[in-house]
Formats: sequence, structure tokens, C-alpha cells
Amino acid sequence: MGISMKNLFLGVDHPAIAAESPADLAQWYCDNLGYELFFVSPKNVQIIRAADGSFIEIMPRDATERPERTTWTPGWSHLALRVANLDKATAFLESKGISMGPLIEAVGGGRLRTFYDPEGNMLQIVERPR
Repeated sequence: MGISMKNLFLGVDHPAIAAESPADLAQWYCDNLGYELFFVSPKNVQIIRAADGSFIEIMPRDATERPERTTWTPGWSHLALRVANLDKATAFLESKGISMGPLIEAVGGGRLRTFYDPEGNMLQIVERPR
């Protein structure tokens, strides 16, 4: 009896961000998005954990210049975080001084807002219909 693909690939464990200051960026995610510091490696790789158990890896960047990008630039574009209530999440982020993009309809249903972390990485908060 073989393993089905559904039972083999479980979902996303973590995206990774190459950052100018991994510790500072990890702290920003903890302070503003409710992540908690899970692990720090000797090479300053920070692993932070969300309430649902998923992780983000934040590692030191190299000397490569950051390219300008839009949502539609090839490659990974942004990190979308699911929220229970978009209006409350927006108000919370704005109370922290985070500038939010306009309210738009999410592809596949729901509503979303876009914003950026201090190093310019695009994030979204998304509320999906139940």
C-alpha cells in the first residue's frame, strides 16, 4: 500500500526572507504580526513561528542589490497572511504606524490589504469567506 501525495506533502513549512538585519526584522514580525521567536542559529538565521504553527525563516542577505518588483514580477511575489477579521487587523496594523494599501477583492474570494515590512517585502492580510 503506497502513500498518497495528499498524505506525503502536507503544506507550507516556511518561506524565507534574506534581510539586512535578521534580528530586527524578526522582532518586527513578532511585535506587529504576532509571531514568536522559535530559533536562532549561530549564523544569525532567525526562525519565527505563527499562531498556526507555520514558520518564517529570516536570514542574512548577501551583497546582491534588491531588484524593484511589482505583484506581477516573475518569482515569489508576496506573503499573504490569513486573518479572521480584516477590519480589526487593518486597524491594529495602522495603530502600529503601518501604512496599508487599498481594500481590494481577493482572487478566489474574500478581501485583502497590502503593506510592506521595514525592509520592503510585500505582505498582504486576507480575509476569506467561511
